[in-house]
Amino acid sequence: MGISIWQLLIILAIVLVLFGAKRLRNVGSDLGGAIKGFKSAMKEGEEEGGEDEQLESKEGRVIDGEVTSRNKDKV
Repeated sequence: MGISIWQLLIILAIVLVLFGAKRLRNVGSDLGGAIKGFKSAMKEGEEEGGEDEQLESKEGRVIDGEVTSRNKDKV
């Protein structure tokens, strides 16, 4: 019903033969760097989100308005 340790070892051996150890090491390091970058971006996003909430609570009101443009050629 589940995957046994022997089946996992066979799959690992096939992957090593197909890609090689050096290429797998490079893929692993690239994946690790991507995960670290993602985590640091998430932390930065949380810090910036906290500042936005503080600014919103200080303002306390929203002003609605309409933006219009004037064209000098048309009167």
